[in-house]
Amino acid sequence: MKIQVKTALLFTLVTAGIILFLSLAVYYFASRFTFNDFLKRLELRAKIAARIHFENDETSTAAFSELRKEYLTALPREKVYILSYDSIARKLTDHAGLTLPENFYQAVILQNGKTAFTTIRRVEYAGILYHNETGHQTIVISSAVNEYGDQVLKNLRKVLIITFIAGVITVFTVGLFFSRRIFAPVRRITERVEDISAHNLHLRLQEGSGKDEITALAQTFNNMLDRLETSFETQNNFVSNASHELRTPLTTIIGEAEIALSRERPEKEYRQSLQVILQEAVRLQHLTASLLKLAQSGFDGQKQEWGIVRMDELLLNVKRTVDEIEPNNRVRISLHLPEDERLTTVKGNDHLLNLALTNIVLNGCKYSDNKSVLLSLVTSENKIIIAIVDEGIGIPAAEIKYIFDPFFRASNTFHYEGYGIGLPLTHTIIRLHKGDIRIQSQVGKGTTVVVSLPAVA
Repeated sequence: MKIQVKTALLFTLVTAGIILFLSLAVYYFASRFTFNDFLKRLELRAKIAARIHFENDETSTAAFSELRKEYLTALPREKVYILSYDSIARKLTDHAGLTLPENFYQAVILQNGKTAFTTIRRVEYAGILYHNETGHQTIVISSAVNEYGDQVLKNLRKVLIITFIAGVITVFTVGLFFSRRIFAPVRRITERVEDISAHNLHLRLQEGSGKDEITALAQTFNNMLDRLETSFETQNNFVSNASHELRTPLTTIIGEAEIALSRERPEKEYRQSLQVILQEAVRLQHLTASLLKLAQSGFDGQKQEWGIVRMDELLLNVKRTVDEIEPNNRVRISLHLPEDERLTTVKGNDHLLNLALTNIVLNGCKYSDNKSVLLSLVTSENKIIIAIVDEGIGIPAAEIKYIFDPFFRASNTFHYEGYGIGLPLTHTIIRLHKGDIRIQSQVGKGTTVVVSLPAVA
């Protein structure tokens, strides 16, 4: 069952419970009112019958009888009984054909002038004990059937049942309509996600401008798609390019070994062959290590240890790392720190960020032949901006757009050792941290790499 149907049913059940409670309350109070009203009318008839019976004046008796006929409508199956009661013997001397329970008569006597009521087989009875001037006691009983009240309650039951059923159907229909309207964005998200596969991971969900749960859900999906796209790209690049890049050193190793084994050679030539094989093996080791870093950088970003990273401290760690790898570097650090320390923090993995920035700084040192490299940090509009400026050989303008492609190397770098993996790896890491990286370069003057990361604050 769909959630929107469950929501409509739950809303309907709650509303149905409220309507049922109100209907029962209305019926209860209506039945009580109808019953009490009928008893009052029955009591009135008993009192009038008593006045007529005890009135000695024939004129008054006739007047009471006339008023009763004119203003009191006869009740269904209405009857009046006058019973004599012997207070000394404490028994009725005349039952007038009535077979009522003795406890009813006792109740009438105990009320002593007040009305007592009872119901027997839908017939209502009202009894009053009267004393005449001679002390003689008489019980006056009036009886009738409340057909009008029963009919009113029957009609009320029909109305309440029909209203209840119609109300439940209406509430369910309206609830289902609004539930579908509310879940329409979720349905669109589901349809959009179903259209996304490994072949079109560039597609994204429409997030909207609101701040509700649907927007948060779309943002979460988009973040997941960012990580998936990055992961697929790095894996595809690894698979498509690894064989090509690994073939060269492997071919050299195999070829050198075949030449060495083709015939007997002097020890010096064997040593030369082994030296070539060792160099290519070391190169192969560095290449595979770089490829693994590139591939792993896009895998499962959330499995990495993510936390709050202070970028000013990270830059100092980058400098220490560069000092270990390239002791002759001339890297300078410039920090423009804000008063609020939170503006210098990002959410991410310090190891990956250190690796990304170290790659850029080492490139600056390598391609400038260890000239001055400036590593600076500034903050702007909840962003942390890190700039790496070198005085190296620069990058041809037409080749900058390819600089983040795995294994791409600029045409003017053939004199420098490298594999074209460092910057793609850096680009992948910065994307994982929802950052941006831009490059400006002039051949012969140097390169400026600007990394922008969102601050936690």
